[in-house]
Amino acid sequence: MNAISQILTADQILLDLDASSKKRVFEHAGMLFEQKLGMPRASIFDSLFAREKLGSTGLGQGIAIPHGRIKGLKQAAGAVIRLQTPIPFDSPDGKPVTLLFVLLVPEQATEEHLQILSELAQRFSDRSFREKLQNAADAAGVLALFDAAEH
Repeated sequence: MNAISQILTADQILLDLDASSKKRVFEHAGMLFEQKLGMPRASIFDSLFAREKLGSTGLGQGIAIPHGRIKGLKQAAGAVIRLQTPIPFDSPDGKPVTLLFVLLVPEQATEEHLQILSELAQRFSDRSFREKLQNAADAAGVLALFDAAEH
């Protein structure tokens, strides 16, 4: 099992979310992690938004990996969000985003967290993987794709 499989569960996958902006996506991520981790949604939103102000976390090809450091978080946590309608994300290729992997890491991030970001970037650079994620019918299908990609 790889790092991504350890931080992603079916209840951390939102498919076909109706959100009109980065701000709305970050609000939904905050609510999701508040329910899952008991962390205050405002601190999650603030962390994601602050990181985004430093530069877009959009990778291109309709993908973004918003991430933030969270005080009091013990281990990394992730969520996959697939949007109903693409939103602008200031990605390098100018394309709007439909797939996001939201990554939260402890305030004192370690090499492991950089490894997770690297692994995500590598997976999302694979066109076939992106297309399968876009077409996954449910959360179980998304999890299976991440699990299969590591073998």
